[in-house]
Amino acid sequence: MIANIKYNSKNYKIDLSNPLDISIPLRDGSENVNAWYLDSPKIGPHQEGGFIGKVSEGASTNFNDIWFNPHSHVTHTECLGHITEGFYSINQELKQFFFLAEVITVAPEKKGDDFVISEKQLKYALGNKKREALIIRTIPNLENKKSMKYSNENPPYLLEAAASYLVDKGISHLLIDLPSVDKEKDGGALLAHNAFWRMNDKPRSSATITEFIYVGNEIEDGCYFLNLQVAPFENDASPSRPILYAPME
Repeated sequence: MIANIKYNSKNYKIDLSNPLDISIPLRDGSENVNAWYLDSPKIGPHQEGGFIGKVSEGASTNFNDIWFNPHSHVTHTECLGHITEGFYSINQELKQFFFLAEVITVAPEKKGDDFVISEKQLKYALGNKKREALIIRTIPNLENKKSMKYSNENPPYLLEAAASYLVDKGISHLLIDLPSVDKEKDGGALLAHNAFWRMNDKPRSSATITEFIYVGNEIEDGCYFLNLQVAPFENDASPSRPILYAPME
């Protein structure tokens, strides 16, 4: 199915039958991606009294309980409620779901004991392009990102100046293949989160950050349309399924 889209006076065509899924699914057990010092997620049949919610155990249906944390265990999209005293729900703040996006590949730079994504790198990758969403793929880009254990590993992160640059650039939706845009242990500073949501000025309540994506190596850098699918949780963050569609030539 071909869809015609008009964006900024330019016409695009996309093939809706060719979606590119860049989410990491939630799985039961230790093979799931994990961060922030939590145990593995659990998916299993509900048990109560003599009841076991599993057809193979005699139940009429499979009836699973699921235990997980969206920030630790799955591709998730978060709003500024992640760092505010007041409650903001991603289900309320994200009101549109289709955006013009750019996929870029970045090799984090060494800075002291850390690896970081800098403003200079983002400027080089984006140039004069005008986009609503930015998808950052870091290298090396191995399949083990889908099951990586990030706790106490000090993964790469975004520098504050880089996050501020994205705000100035008009990026409202940032997607990255890391557990956080910020340093794992920063004493609670969360510099990139604060800068991207512009918490010290006029907070951008409609802006979102999506973490724990995986952009396969078969997906080329460039322009895409992003369908940001978010589960309807009334929470600061929710499991999400970002889907890319490449414009047709």
